[in-house]
Amino acid sequence: MDAKARKSMAETSVRDMIESEGNEDDPKAWKWKIRKRVWDLMESNNIAQFPRPVHHRIPNFVGAHLVANKLGELEVFQEAKCVKVNPDSPQKQVRFLTLSEGKQLLTPQPRLRTGFFSVLESQMLTPSTIIEACTSVGVAKYGRPIGLDEKIKVDLIVIGSVAVDPKTGARLGKGEGFAELEYGMLRYMGAIDDFTPVVTTVSTGYASVFVTNATRTHHFHHSLRSLVPTHLVSVYSTIASSLAPISQDSDIAVHDEQLVDDIPVEKLLIHDVPVDIICTPTKVIFTNTSIPKPQGIYWEKLSPEKLGQIRVLRELKKRIEREMGKKLPSGPSEKLPPTAQRKR
Repeated sequence: MDAKARKSMAETSVRDMIESEGNEDDPKAWKWKIRKRVWDLMESNNIAQFPRPVHHRIPNFVGAHLVANKLGELEVFQEAKCVKVNPDSPQKQVRFLTLSEGKQLLTPQPRLRTGFFSVLESQMLTPSTIIEACTSVGVAKYGRPIGLDEKIKVDLIVIGSVAVDPKTGARLGKGEGFAELEYGMLRYMGAIDDFTPVVTTVSTGYASVFVTNATRTHHFHHSLRSLVPTHLVSVYSTIASSLAPISQDSDIAVHDEQLVDDIPVEKLLIHDVPVDIICTPTKVIFTNTSIPKPQGIYWEKLSPEKLGQIRVLRELKKRIEREMGKKLPSGPSEKLPPTAQRKR
């Protein structure tokens, strides 16, 4: 897609965003201002990969594969047996590392529109199918669907972000609330608790700041390949060759587009999920967040429009109402935010 086409799509996206922001009395309006600033910066600095524009998406930033390498070095990742990873593009390499390390991968169906979660394990796949299995289409194709009664323990949650505060762990997603709903349903299932680490991967600019010649490029790919089991090395090589090229002579400054310091903790909602660890292409940040994690689904905050989008959530509400013998509350009506455009 050329710059003119991206500009046209971004302008359309911004118009949609303005409509979604509402007025200053809207408790979510301040979030949209931060999101728009981050999305605009990433587009103007051209540090995003396909799909573009990044507006209304978890941005697929340049260097996302380097962040996966950082995450793979974390003790919480190495010790985890089951890792829940969001289905967005910048976390594709995280999903691949999870499977290649022999771990159980738990991934939600995109926007929960076709189901709930799918479980994948490396023994379910072959070298020719593992790459596709790391995509949203492949998750549905090769994964084993699970329901609300599945007995599963999630050891680590990897979540995408638009913006995150490294000092507080406060996080903003793309504004659709699915990460929070997924978290709440996992709490209901008993799959996670307050001590389950939440990690996010974000950009601090093009990570080739460390890679200034062909020799270093070779050493980087060699070190990352060492994380991959022998029988999947050829598969990794295929993935690596398709990643954003690393310039031999690049010396690009690092920008902290997604790391922010103006998310007001006191304005966060009860269902907002904070993060414990932030991985960037250049560093790992332990936030030591004091923000409480959600304890489940907050039905009084959930609008009829959002509930109408998600079949598994409607099923859960009916189940709880039968168990309790009374109706659960509903949240106020809302105009749902626009979703990312699917044009190429």
